[in-house]
Formats: sequence, structure tokens, C-alpha cells
Amino acid sequence: MADEPSRILPGLKPVIEALETIPKKIDQVLLRKGFENRDTRYIQSLCQQNGIKLSRIDPLVLDKLCRRKADLPPAAHQGVAARLSAIEVVDLNVLVAALESVPLPLILALDQIQDPGNLGTLARTLYTLGGCGLLVPLHNTAALSIAAERSAAGALEKLPVCRVANLAHALDDLEEMGLTIYGSTLDKTNSLDAFTTEFNFPAVLVLGNEAKGLRPGVAKRCQFNIYIPQARVFDSLNVAQAGAILLGVAWAQRRKSLAQNC
Repeated sequence: MADEPSRILPGLKPVIEALETIPKKIDQVLLRKGFENRDTRYIQSLCQQNGIKLSRIDPLVLDKLCRRKADLPPAAHQGVAARLSAIEVVDLNVLVAALESVPLPLILALDQIQDPGNLGTLARTLYTLGGCGLLVPLHNTAALSIAAERSAAGALEKLPVCRVANLAHALDDLEEMGLTIYGSTLDKTNSLDAFTTEFNFPAVLVLGNEAKGLRPGVAKRCQFNIYIPQARVFDSLNVAQAGAILLGVAWAQRRKSLAQNC
């Protein structure tokens, strides 16, 4: 789905000002290929400081993104534009602090999920079942775009979302804070059955890329692998479907535990 014009901020001065004042509202900065000067070097520096993805793109692609209407010329972008996030992201410590006030103390980590529809659907399921928030890597991940926002049906605006430069390192930090890390897998070897295992909360559930699953560096950070037993032989579930099942199991266990402690 194409970006809505309101999500694209064109122009050198507006982009620099946004990077200086509201960096958490910027999903990505776009620079025209071959464009290099003092201003672009400053933009690159601001992106690095704030963990914002920067991409070099073809001039024609940039023109298209900055076109307000099909029959009008593109807005004056001066070779620079920013793609604004549908939501504002938070720091990791803010995400962890939110665990104390939610029904299901579980963070959902998404390892390079590419489809914004999947990201939005998972956010919707997580919010509905009382989960804490989302943890996503900065690079090679679906943008927090209008497409993700629509699939989330408003859930992305209610959940804290944290973007990190290195997901594996973030999982290390979460383990040190006392969270249990579960990684979704198709491999039953040395893995837990999702329907019989007992989740240890607070927890992190890590879901992998739609085609490749978890990257090795992320997978080895998971303390436990967990799989969904299938009644029939079939190709793997869509990541949003698998996530919904695992989140449902976690919430069922949490509800049971809460009821027993009343």
C-alpha cells in the first residue's frame, strides 16, 4: 500500500528540524542517490544518533513519494524526505516498565517481519489479549506505516513500541532484567509444545520473518524454543496466525494463574 502524502515530509530544512525536535516520530529518512553535502552529512549524523533508518533512493522514486496528487508535480523535496511513523516509539526501559500494569506481562518481539499487515494484525491481537508492547529491529522490518496502522485497527496507538538497532542485544538486556525469552519455531527438536508448556512471566515471545524464521543470532538468545503442534501435515502457519495462537495460549495460562491466586 502506498504512503499517504501526510506521512511524507519533504524538504531539507523540514527534515532537519524534525530530526532535531521530534526524532521518535520519524520512521525513515530518504536521500536522493548521489546527493552529498554538509547538510546531508548532518542528516546522516542525526539519523545515527537517533537510530533512524536512512535510505538512498532513485530520484524518480523520491519524486513519486513526494507527489501530493497524481496530476500535480511533486512537492519541493530538495533531494530529502522523511517518512513519518504512524505512532511514536519508546525506549526499551519504558517498554519494560509497562509490564507491571498490563493483564498479560509479555512483550512481542518481531524479527524482521516484512508485511505491515502482519505487524498490524499482531499488534491488534497483542493488545486485545492484554499484552505489553512490541519490540522490533530498526532495519529490514515493516514500517510503522498507515498500512500497519489500519491492520492494527487502532492498537498501535495504544501499545508501546520500541525499535532497536540490534534485536539480539536487546534480548540479552531483557534476559538480564529477568524476562524469559521464548522463540517460535517449526522444529520440534528440543522445543516446547505450545499447548502443554507453562509460560514463565514476565516473558518475551519472539516471532521470525515470514519466509526465513528467526535469524541464528536472535534464535540463540531465546532461552526456550516453542512450537505449535499440528493435527494435520500442512505448510507452516502465517506468522500472524501463529502469533495469535501462541498469544492465546499465553493469555489462557495467565488467566488461569490469576484466578487461582484470587
